[in-house]
Amino acid sequence: MPNTQLDHRAHRPASARHALCLLAHDVQRPANVGSLFRIADALGLEKLYLTGRCCTPAHPKARKAARTTEQRMPYVQAGDPLPVVAALKQAGYRIVSLEISSTSIDLAELPVAPGDRICLVLGNESAGVCQPLLDASDATVHIPMCGANSSMNVASACAIATYVITGKLR
Repeated sequence: MPNTQLDHRAHRPASARHALCLLAHDVQRPANVGSLFRIADALGLEKLYLTGRCCTPAHPKARKAARTTEQRMPYVQAGDPLPVVAALKQAGYRIVSLEISSTSIDLAELPVAPGDRICLVLGNESAGVCQPLLDASDATVHIPMCGANSSMNVASACAIATYVITGKLR
């Protein structure tokens, strides 16, 4: 049988969503915010929280990158991320920051079981996850880097981390 590309219009999404949400704090580049919506939709996440100085998904460049997923993906915008984190913890979510830190562990080593509820925290493109969010986190994970650079684009890192975590949630 030949390996032929399928018609993407025939795609039927899975109805179930994972108990995983994203909290993006001070992610300012519109293309990154739009990409976060597209990643969240593609991998079946529950919701996005955009806090601080995050770009709005209504920005034309964010909309272009999101490719209409901003219309389907539930999201909340809030100034201060700490009340959002507190509410998520109250609802039973584990707060996991994606950042290189003095106590971060390899993403692959993050213990996740089916049924866990997780909020993945993402930080600013240059500054990363701020200290108050690191302090409020239950765990901090990093993606091991093999090259000379110690980091990657926030949307790319989010896609990798989200894929790994949703795989563990299944």
